[in-house]
Amino acid sequence: VQLQAFGGGLVQAGGSLRLSCAGSGSIFTYGDMGWYRQPSGKQRELVASITSGGTTTYTDSVKGRFTVSRDNAKNTMYLQMNSLKPEDTAVYYCNAEVFFTTTRLGGYWGQGTLVTVSS
Repeated sequence: VQLQAFGGGLVQAGGSLRLSCAGSGSIFTYGDMGWYRQPSGKQRELVASITSGGTTTYTDSVKGRFTVSRDNAKNTMYLQMNSLKPEDTAVYYCNAEVFFTTTRLGGYWGQGTLVTVSS
């Protein structure tokens, strides 16, 4: 099982980025998925999550600016980030529940992608 997160980069405040998290292997299915971020020197926090049915949650600081979505056919989750602020600067990680048929294999992490927002 491998999750690959990509799409980070350097952007000016007010700009946008779209992160992707792709799960490997068509033999696997993915349950609840989430985006986390970890600013330098701080703890990792949950930014947004999405269930397999599409129900979403967001941390208060990104509500109205970030949108999480998924394409189950592609085993891919997205995070559209608009109106970015310098305080959004962090390494962003994706996490997913992975299943093989009906067996839950566990939660897996992607490798992280750095988002830097300049003021």
